[in-house]
Amino acid sequence: MKKNIHVVGAVIMDSEKILCAQRGTEKALPGLWEFPGGKIEQGESPQAALQREIQEEMHCEIEIGEQVEHTVHEYDFGIVHLTTFYCTLLNGKPVLTEHIAIKWLKPNELEGLQWAPADIPAIEKIARTFVAQR
Repeated sequence: MKKNIHVVGAVIMDSEKILCAQRGTEKALPGLWEFPGGKIEQGESPQAALQREIQEEMHCEIEIGEQVEHTVHEYDFGIVHLTTFYCTLLNGKPVLTEHIAIKWLKPNELEGLQWAPADIPAIEKIARTFVAQR
């Protein structure tokens, strides 16, 4: 039986662009793009996990807003339960510690990257949301 893995991702907005992070080559899903974040630890709320992960991974602080999407995706290594949230930077600039690249893209540019499958429903929802606002 596959392990359930509960993770969170930050859709960090800066004016009209969103932070995208490319996974390192030593990790599962090497080279794919994702929203930065990580695993929820025992007894931690999704929001607390996300703040901790962004502090650890990118050395910055975020303010967490509304939930974007919750996705369940089965990979060969386990079943990932990903909850994404809209976020804004409060302090610092993202630093590469676990990712090999970052890009700031407009919502209509997100689909041009090769994303981790669990992130795709959030990408599609963001694209629909921003198209509807125009």
